[in-house]
Amino acid sequence: MKLVFCGTPRFAVPTLEALLAAGHEIPLVVTQPDRPVGRSQEMAAPPVKQTALAAGLAVTQPDKIRNNAEFRAQLEAIAPDAIVVVAYGRIIPPWMLALPRLGCINLHASLLPKYRGAAPIQWAVAMGETVTGNTTMLLEEGLDTGPILLQQPMAIAPEQTAADLFDVLAKAGAPLMVETLAGLERGTITPKPQDHARATLAPLLTREDAHMNFAARTAAELKNRWRGFQPWPGAYAMLHGKKLIVHRMELAQPAGGTSAEPGEICIENHRMFVACAQGTWLELTDVQLEGKKRMAAAEFLRGTQYAPGARLG
Repeated sequence: MKLVFCGTPRFAVPTLEALLAAGHEIPLVVTQPDRPVGRSQEMAAPPVKQTALAAGLAVTQPDKIRNNAEFRAQLEAIAPDAIVVVAYGRIIPPWMLALPRLGCINLHASLLPKYRGAAPIQWAVAMGETVTGNTTMLLEEGLDTGPILLQQPMAIAPEQTAADLFDVLAKAGAPLMVETLAGLERGTITPKPQDHARATLAPLLTREDAHMNFAARTAAELKNRWRGFQPWPGAYAMLHGKKLIVHRMELAQPAGGTSAEPGEICIENHRMFVACAQGTWLELTDVQLEGKKRMAAAEFLRGTQYAPGARLG
């Protein structure tokens, strides 16, 4: 087929590579503009652009697409059979949805209608799901509301983080997209409307999502959120007015089975425990106080004095 590919981050790269390997013609790759990254704020090309240029493909990086007459004319001249969209990061306008004969086909990293939105991998893990997966769908004007084409369930391991799952889903989704396009071309896939009553949202993450609320959440819930919010925004609590970043944590309680208020710290045998909701406990094993280096909890405790009843908030 003749395809236009729209994608930006590393998640989209395996699908672009798989489409090329399957023999599809891709006269144009659409990606977001280069952005400053890291502490140096040097301009860097998106991973999809780097992959496309290495493969000798034409790339365009429009700032806006909805009312971009030049971009529209470019796509109309190509007349693609389908437009494949993987983590592009832009809302696809109606004129673009209507352009290809097979539609705009999206790869979304959840089992829709669950976790519609910008961060489906992170929220599935953060909410303690044991199964997630990929969905290919026909895009329409709503946010991830279009008809489902194919789905691919995948287990989430108990210790797996969103960062771990990101690469697994990206690689698994690539052949799913190839299979979807083949099925659409043969007429063997029937689009299935989503059950909108079962929809859940996966909004963009914020720094505040990382703040650990010990009174409102159990130890298991806090651990799931930490797993889901890797590599960003992570997890933190406030200690004596300073941010304490928690890099590692485990479900564990003091040997004495201490009763404590949520947020209260218990130090036992050079180990750091914190009470959570419903009488549950977390052990903080790897922490970093604001302005200090990351260290194991035992090392951190050697240089820190606590009054009885000290609490994280």
